[in-house]
Amino acid sequence: MALDLRFPALADMKHVCKRRIPRFVWEYLDSATGTESVKPRNRQALDDILFRPAILRGPITPDLTVQLLGQSYALPVGIAPVGMSGLFWPGAEAALARMAQDMRLPYCLSTVATRMPEEIGPIAGDMGWFQLYPPRDPEIRADILRRAQGAGFRVLVLTVDVPGPSRRERQLRAQLAIPPKLTPRMLAQIARCPAWALGTLRHGQPRLRLMESYLKLDGNAPSTAHAGYLLRAAPDWDYLRALRDLWPGPLVVKGVLDPDDAQPLRAAGVDAIWVSNHGGRQFDGAPASLDALRRIRAVLGPEFPLIVDGGIESGLDVLRAFACGANFAMLGRGWHYALGALGECGPAHLAHVLREDLIANMTQMGIATPREAAGQVWTLPDPAAET
Repeated sequence: MALDLRFPALADMKHVCKRRIPRFVWEYLDSATGTESVKPRNRQALDDILFRPAILRGPITPDLTVQLLGQSYALPVGIAPVGMSGLFWPGAEAALARMAQDMRLPYCLSTVATRMPEEIGPIAGDMGWFQLYPPRDPEIRADILRRAQGAGFRVLVLTVDVPGPSRRERQLRAQLAIPPKLTPRMLAQIARCPAWALGTLRHGQPRLRLMESYLKLDGNAPSTAHAGYLLRAAPDWDYLRALRDLWPGPLVVKGVLDPDDAQPLRAAGVDAIWVSNHGGRQFDGAPASLDALRRIRAVLGPEFPLIVDGGIESGLDVLRAFACGANFAMLGRGWHYALGALGECGPAHLAHVLREDLIANMTQMGIATPREAAGQVWTLPDPAAET
């Protein structure tokens, strides 16, 4: 109850997080690319979805459980992969994996996390997903998949919307490199954030530990190479087919916006499509995720699983995503705002906030499950009218 009074919404956690982490870390977490137009575009697309309040429906008992890819989840929202997660809050990957297992939510560990899959997989248990940035070397790819599967990760998520590096201007102005190279200005920022600083001392400098473990295996890598050198990051259809043959469990492709790609992905054996504009961090000219979601749902029909992220901040936003055809919603930055504001208890509080907001809004709409949100839409932009 005390946390509800101080932090009733994600916006409250975001405000405090900004004060409790160094500025260069904040600029990395919060920034997009270009003019950052995608972030408000995502927000506007969500706000454009309005619902009909229901009357005389009698008592409503919302059921928030969702079945996806052969697993039951307690909420229709999970934890998206975020690179260098442990930079934003020390021990972030383990804290998020622990909360995910406790609350029965999916947690997706990034290839470029600061902890190894062998460390995080047993914590996440059957809630663990593993996100793959495609390695250049097929032997490294096969070994990463072997390690992820051995660590207990059940779902593989291939990210396809990073064919090359983006220019994140706010990050450049903050002079942040990966891994971080401390300057006197950064040290001054760290000194103002004692909880973050002490936690980082305890957990060690955030590094791309998984990819660094392969640097020695690539004879073409220069001795000073960044671990990201090993990531091809621009897969083709042959790469996807090879990955489908290698991975025995559910395979999700993340970063899809074009409806013309939907049917070929389904034909290639993909089990779900993750509609995402990477939070605006890769391409400032991308459409809002929800606009793309509606077009992709129209192409695929009602049954094929679609996951979406992009500016979702509340339970109401999750219902808006479901109204546009999603089967599941994901947050990335939000969980890290919660960590920055409240430490390890932050993600559980955010899950509580999302749950309570879902229940409150579903009660107003007179619906018992998130999928029923589509039946209560008041206004929904017509994709055909926008083309």
